[in-house]
Amino acid sequence: MTWDDTGFLLSKYRYNENSLIAEVYTRNHGKISGIIFGGTSKKIKNYLQIGNKIHISFSSKSESKLGYFKIEIYKALSPIYFDNHQKLSCIISVMKMVKLLSAESQVNTNIYQLLENFYLLLDDQNWIKEYIFWELELFKTLGYDLELEKLVDKKYIDNQVKYVSKSSSEKKIIPNFLIDKHESSVDMITLKSGLKLLSDYLEKTILKPNNLNQPIERLQFLNTLK
Repeated sequence: MTWDDTGFLLSKYRYNENSLIAEVYTRNHGKISGIIFGGTSKKIKNYLQIGNKIHISFSSKSESKLGYFKIEIYKALSPIYFDNHQKLSCIISVMKMVKLLSAESQVNTNIYQLLENFYLLLDDQNWIKEYIFWELELFKTLGYDLELEKLVDKKYIDNQVKYVSKSSSEKKIIPNFLIDKHESSVDMITLKSGLKLLSDYLEKTILKPNNLNQPIERLQFLNTLK
């Protein structure tokens, strides 16, 4: 079995002295693992940065066996942000999340398009806010739609509009920007509150039921916001 495709590098691990095992999320084949012979050489390793977009030639003797990658750089995306620790940390977190939550060899062009869109939002002035909506869309694409609008009541507290969860066990204040998407001015404290809400949802609804742990890369990204 052989094919060519483009994809985003999700992870890489040393296989032996000269080779790597890599995982790539591809346009037409979903998440695929393969061996890169010579992946530790100077010629190749410089563009094997997590998050880079690469062209892949894949070959395998059978679907049940680990295949082999021949790769070329398609677009060096991660190095653009080497001087921005926060954005680089976000890239690594995103790739880890997709690696963890997506199924092997299951095509999902929506996830691939989300990865394309992710790099566009990094250049937005309000990129952290846009990233929060991006993460919600990722959850929805994976089958976990939070549907916040249906889970809150609109209330007036101290003459201000507040959105309060309908849960009988725990009344949470939901950051307004997650409901009123036209709200433009959002401070960092509110953004962090939004990310905390998503972290709780990720933990309780997606990770724990599947016996998965919160990715350390995501926690490291959240720590850059402090």
